[in-house]
Amino acid sequence: MAKTQQHRLVAVNTPLGEDVLLLRNFSYSEALGSLFEMELELLSEKNDIKFPEIVGWNVTVRLALADDKTRYFNGFISRFSQAGQENGQARYRATARPWLWFLTQTSDCRIFQNQTAPEIIKQIFRDAGFTDLQDDLQGNHRPWEYCVQYRETDFNFVSRLMEQEGIYYYWKHENGKHTMVLVDDSSAHAAYPGYQQIPYYPPTQQARQQDYIFEWSIEQQVQPRIYTHTDFNFETPRSDIMASRKIDRKDGAEDFEIFDYPGEYTNVSEGETYARIRIEEIQAECETLRGETTARGISAGFTFSLTNHPRPDQNRSYLVTTASVSAAAPDYTSGGSEEQEFSCSFAALDATQPYRPLRITPKPTIQGPQTAMVVGSSGEEIDTDKYGRVKVQFHWDRYGKADENSSCWVRVAQIWAGKRWGGITLPRVGHEVIVEFLEGDPDRPIITGEVYNAET
Repeated sequence: MAKTQQHRLVAVNTPLGEDVLLLRNFSYSEALGSLFEMELELLSEKNDIKFPEIVGWNVTVRLALADDKTRYFNGFISRFSQAGQENGQARYRATARPWLWFLTQTSDCRIFQNQTAPEIIKQIFRDAGFTDLQDDLQGNHRPWEYCVQYRETDFNFVSRLMEQEGIYYYWKHENGKHTMVLVDDSSAHAAYPGYQQIPYYPPTQQARQQDYIFEWSIEQQVQPRIYTHTDFNFETPRSDIMASRKIDRKDGAEDFEIFDYPGEYTNVSEGETYARIRIEEIQAECETLRGETTARGISAGFTFSLTNHPRPDQNRSYLVTTASVSAAAPDYTSGGSEEQEFSCSFAALDATQPYRPLRITPKPTIQGPQTAMVVGSSGEEIDTDKYGRVKVQFHWDRYGKADENSSCWVRVAQIWAGKRWGGITLPRVGHEVIVEFLEGDPDRPIITGEVYNAET
């Protein structure tokens, strides 16, 4: 008799066909603003599955919920291996990840101008061929005059942009697809259907019909309460654009402050916005709630209300920030174990506390100077703005057209410069110039000299 996954706690659909692969064990881990990962242990009557027919393809795991409902976990197989035999069947292992994971496999050097971070992020996704995106952003994100992807993966590039702007994401799964949901405000989250409230009951041998939380731990830690930063805008050099934000939190610690420079902004309004995001990023780590549950609908990015906890102050709404799920199906052999196993552990945050992703993705640093070619509008020999800035075509920019749109305006260092005295040397279109980067930042080029080449 052919083995089937019908009426099992967990099952898998693959492009190989119905029940060609049988799901034996399954684990899934996810976190806000992160790639999820599925690990699958699979059995098959076929011991000669052709790997190209499964690697890179989309699969869906289905988990049985109460009331004959189903929760889906969808992803792309990023790794597949054959791992011996079990009861006469071939055993395979697979790892599935989201479509966003494919962006870890590509890297580029690219310039974006006068676009907001969400616009840049969406363009990267479109160019990679991915459109399963839901935009739930509510904030106003300022345009970046100049933003460079430099020798980094598409994934790292969009990740650091999101971290800078306080944007994060979570995943919604369906049968056959998964969708990234972009958010920047806690009001964008809702409960997983059917799991709006989950009661707490301490561990016991007594079987319960309803889903519940049986382990609950609370942790708070000292965190800075003040974030201050500043920057410099050469167009308004006398302006003080320092910005600061303080969180009013009551405990026995002092009001510790973090000060940073440069803040990567040009005016006080932008500075205040980023100061708020930075302090919210810090404060999101102040209190963490962790639990274990029988509830199969716990998922990062969704909320729930805890009830029946002996500490009244714990009976409130929470946003799930991380979740790990594991499930095992019974043996597929007659006389084998019929036990179906499920476990879920999670971490959560008070639903009223804004969540911001930690800035963990490093920004590339350009070590040392480069050369570039001065460019400008068609037919112009000298093309500058009122500050004597010029535009350049970098040798690594394969998308630039060597015209007035190739870069931002770049300041030119002079031998002598001051108010109403000094001298100015203007690089001409076609000249090769030496470009350095303030603090190694690809977004902050400055011309420090000119060099001859075989043509100039």
